[in-house]
Amino acid sequence: MRINLTKKDLVNLVYMQLGFSKQISENLIEEFFSLISLNLKEQKKIKISKFGTFSVREKKQRIGRNPKTREEKKISKRNVILFKASKEFKELINKKKDE
Repeated sequence: MRINLTKKDLVNLVYMQLGFSKQISENLIEEFFSLISLNLKEQKKIKISKFGTFSVREKKQRIGRNPKTREEKKISKRNVILFKASKEFKELINKKKDE
């Protein structure tokens, strides 16, 4: 069973199912990811209906510790991306096979 889904896999799925050329399919996938990235950067939040919401949260600076050496080090503040699945997506994932 395959675990990773790559951009190349997505391009091939668009190519096979929609019949676009591979170049157009690749451009479509690239544009989709660029649109999500740009909106997250500018708006800090993007909601995709029946899928979920991506949002950006700032983590504050904190002190971290190396578990082996017990050496303390500052971890700088940074932005992290969060994903919250929609109700419909959760229901789809939790749906029993025999239903």
